Amino acid sequence: MVAVFVILIFSAYLAFLFPFEEKEQKVEEKSPKYTAQMKKLWQIAQTSMKERKPFRAEKALLTILKFDEKNAAAYNRLGILYAKGQKYDEAVECFEIAQSLDNNPASIHNVGLIYLETGAYEKAEMAFLQAIELEGDVPARFIALAKAEEKLGKTKKAVEALENAYELDPNVNTLRQILAIYENADDEEATLATAARIEEQIMKDNAVKAKKSAKSVVKKVTKTATKPVRKIVKPHAGQKRI
Repeated sequence: MVAVFVILIFSAYLAFLFPFEEKEQKVEEKSPKYTAQMKKLWQIAQTSMKERKPFRAEKALLTILKFDEKNAAAYNRLGILYAKGQKYDEAVECFEIAQSLDNNPASIHNVGLIYLETGAYEKAEMAFLQAIELEGDVPARFIALAKAEEKLGKTKKAVEALENAYELDPNVNTLRQILAIYENADDEEATLATAARIEEQIMKDNAVKAKKSAKSVVKKVTKTATKPVRKIVKPHAGQKRI
């Protein structure tokens, strides 16, 4: 299973293998009162989702959409909320509306995650490919695509997707996913080669950590060495100490 990412919905995968994504709210020029009310509603929605109060968050988001029915960010956030509650049909509808209002890869990716969770792997594959076409420099998109490809029995394409993710972000976990695919396919040669790559990557990661640690120590020592030393003046005979 893929390790949890830090996600904008402040939850671990929401029962999925990958994080949902959301687009930052765009604030239009409105009256000060309207702007203040919308800001308050957004704060309520965000806080409620953090505190796992879905009904309160839903009410706030629906109120936002009541006043601003073309708010793509609110639809996207509402879709995330529904997905967390396993209301997949409602979630897909919200993500699709968000995508129609603002054609961004995050909404398409989120739809793909719903399809992936519900077993609609071909639709998930199409959604992830579309998201990648719009924004192809996000490793999570390729990792999600790989899972859909693997479920469809497209082992070679799954590995290709993971290799693309690894190229964007050299990560041991990505290599371990590639290793798992080769192990399941009983490809001994590829398994051994990938295992060697994992060991090499671990060594590189450890070297980087050691270098950062050494720099931190040097920085502390340098800071201590350059710190002004307070001179202690001894009082003369008959002079009182202060």
